[in-house]
Amino acid sequence: MPSKLLLPRLDGSLEPYSLGEASPFPKTAQPSQSRVAFAAAHVVPNPLGDNAPTSPAKLDWEATLAYRRHLWSLGFSVAEAMDTAQRGMGLDWQATQELIRRSLAEARYVGGGIACGAGTDHLVPAPGLALEQVKAAYEEQVSFVEGQGGRVILMASRALAACASSAEDYLEVYDYILSRVKAPVILHWLGDMFDPALAGYWGSRDIGAAMQTCLTLIKSHTDKIDGIKISLLDAGREIEMRRQLPAGVKMYTGDDFNYPELIAGDNQGYSHALLGIFDAIAPAAAAALQALDNGDIARYKAIFEPTVPLSRHIFQAPTFYYKTGVVFLAYLNGHQSHFKMVGGAESARSVPHLAELLRLADKACLLTDPNLAAHRMGLVLALAGFE
Repeated sequence: MPSKLLLPRLDGSLEPYSLGEASPFPKTAQPSQSRVAFAAAHVVPNPLGDNAPTSPAKLDWEATLAYRRHLWSLGFSVAEAMDTAQRGMGLDWQATQELIRRSLAEARYVGGGIACGAGTDHLVPAPGLALEQVKAAYEEQVSFVEGQGGRVILMASRALAACASSAEDYLEVYDYILSRVKAPVILHWLGDMFDPALAGYWGSRDIGAAMQTCLTLIKSHTDKIDGIKISLLDAGREIEMRRQLPAGVKMYTGDDFNYPELIAGDNQGYSHALLGIFDAIAPAAAAALQALDNGDIARYKAIFEPTVPLSRHIFQAPTFYYKTGVVFLAYLNGHQSHFKMVGGAESARSVPHLAELLRLADKACLLTDPNLAAHRMGLVLALAGFE
């Protein structure tokens, strides 16, 4: 029997809703042969830990690592300690170091692909901050990741955005770090819709000018750059930059609005993937990438098409609260026993928003056990005072 619920709508009305069948997608898959695919993974807090907004994060390590095993089993590499893991939004540097240590050890044990975010989030932007302090902060985190045997994703820096006065300042800091890394890194250009503190990154609010600064850096350090992930939610800009990258430097899409077309590509190239939405839609994404490997573009599009409205809903403005939707879907699908987040971020989206997320996940065939999802949605509704 279909699971039935009475769900609130975004306009405040109520709607009877019957969930469809369980997800048909396989629970395991081989890595894609035609694209490099990273899923940026979320973290699971200890629900009884003191995870208040100003407290150090307390994680449930087994549940956190189990989710990474889930992603690896579907053929994804894990992008660890990224913004999806609430870097800068509840996950402090001390907890991040333990997360990286444990995830790298787990990756070695299961043979899973992984790369880890290194940034400057332990350096608080403040008046008088100098570029030398930003360099030192980057160097500390990069050295930690590499010292643990990990690949580096060089994350955008709030501290650098706060103290840089020109494009040259960005080039100076990145040149310093890239000249010292042991192995090629993935650069990360995160748009201000994901983090308002990063407005004007690369020294300009003009995206075209910022892109040229970033390309100048890449062309100067091609041997130290595996690729660049850009998260601008602008397919045209990503394609424009992709076509200007030096040979051998990958474009990793971080566009959670337009990923199907960017990964499929055109007659001049395609994007690989490093996406937060792949955390939430991993089984469907794995099946779509398998279809792409097999040249079945019709199936690729058919699988991905219904995931796009879900992703656009999860990543709607304020975009930086997308982590709440990612975690909620993991909760609905039984990957964690609770809907709690570090910093109390589970409260960042409304109950009608979460109800719409459930509908869209159902339409995208992403609910592995509709009865469990209905039960857990009912608990959330009851907690909100509606039964």
